[in-house]
Amino acid sequence: MQLKSVFITLFSAFLTFSILISEPLKAQTSFKLPDLGTSALQALPLEKEQAIGAVMMMQIRGSSPVVSDPVLDEYLTTIGRKLVASASDVRFPFSFFWINNPEINAFAFYGGHVGVHTGLIAQSDNESQFASVLGHEIAHVTQRHLARRIQQQQDNSALTIAGMIAGILATVVSPDAGLAIISANQTQAAFSQLTHSRSAEQEADRIGMQTLNNAGFDPYASSEFLTKLAAQIRYKYKPPAFLLTHPLPESRVSDVRLRAQQFDKRQLPDSLNFNLAKSRAIARYQYEPVAAENLFRKLLRENSFYNTAALNYGLGISLLDQKKLATAAPILNELLASDPKNLFYIDTYTDLLIAQEKAADAVKYLAPLHQNRPNNQVITLNYANAAIEAKQYDVAERILKSFLLEKPNHNLGKQLITDTFKKQDNLAAYHEANADVYVQYGAYLKAADEVQKALNFVKPEELNKQQRLKALLTQYRQMQKELARL
Repeated sequence: MQLKSVFITLFSAFLTFSILISEPLKAQTSFKLPDLGTSALQALPLEKEQAIGAVMMMQIRGSSPVVSDPVLDEYLTTIGRKLVASASDVRFPFSFFWINNPEINAFAFYGGHVGVHTGLIAQSDNESQFASVLGHEIAHVTQRHLARRIQQQQDNSALTIAGMIAGILATVVSPDAGLAIISANQTQAAFSQLTHSRSAEQEADRIGMQTLNNAGFDPYASSEFLTKLAAQIRYKYKPPAFLLTHPLPESRVSDVRLRAQQFDKRQLPDSLNFNLAKSRAIARYQYEPVAAENLFRKLLRENSFYNTAALNYGLGISLLDQKKLATAAPILNELLASDPKNLFYIDTYTDLLIAQEKAADAVKYLAPLHQNRPNNQVITLNYANAAIEAKQYDVAERILKSFLLEKPNHNLGKQLITDTFKKQDNLAAYHEANADVYVQYGAYLKAADEVQKALNFVKPEELNKQQRLKALLTQYRQMQKELARL
């Protein structure tokens, strides 16, 4: 399923940090960062940490290229949950998301949110290496390194708590922006907020490696990945983005190598899903389609990279994205025939049918798959998208409503049902659903405007709907006030 990322800029409190924000929504002039005091914080309880994390996640959705890709989301969440299930000191649910950025980077922040750059998987050699970085970031959260760092700054009057959070957000999403903030501020307090300390890195390395091993991955992958990053420092003027917030002194690589010797080396089979996710990231987010096609053809000729099926998958995507349907079709059809239940293949085959203007065939193909796996986001969202393209709006509405009952905060699902209502010319439902989308970005005033528009299309005799929408209008306005006071 191929959908464009949504870019909405929010939070006028971040106007000072114009590197991150391009043009704020006019309705969001009263947004504020969490009110944690100006320079002191005695404690950061878990409830407050989760609330801050939710606000920061809203900001990231609004200011960063968050990837809406059900297949990659499914893969990342599967690996993340496997690691979290093997971690200690987990205090709240984790969520994992992708940022469309070719740099090697991952970051974690308050409340169990873990962001991963598409460049990380594109440049990882195997699944254990990729998982080692996630395990490291999970450890930063479980050990509350950001919260502890804020507490350590409670006597520092040179930088406000709001400024610390802004700097952290700037750096984890866009490390170069964070460095620019440091340059402008030129305070040691700011610098300390933008990089993890050596002790925090050592703790995350130790706990992350234990989690990696407990989850069944190769613990030696941690040292392999750090060695790879160290080599990039050696040959590049600009270090990888990951190292701007995760210092890599010479001792750290050797420490991780020694620590790995406590565990048995695991010889794991090559992961097809990892290689497919890697190919998808390269084809869709690392290269332009023509360059991706050339790369995959070269790798297939050399036969020296990784799984051949994954290379053909990447080639098929790059051809599909260039509208070279006659060339892409036999490649994608053969892959699907070899593994009919593979979600990567199902997703891209659906894209092929829609590109061939066979959306009705896609609906027929996906209907039985959805019946067998009704809660799977890849199948459900592809099914809904195909139904919309086939103008079977009643089908799309039915399956999306059911899906959102199961996953009420799924942003892509909300966007699709909004599109469905609009194409049905159901304007009351469209504006109400659009309000729900704005809520995901913390744009409560904008959401309230949409509810007000919805009320304009409600019939006078629909008293229950009027009362519900008016209650929703009041709720959104109150949520705006609560957010400002958080």
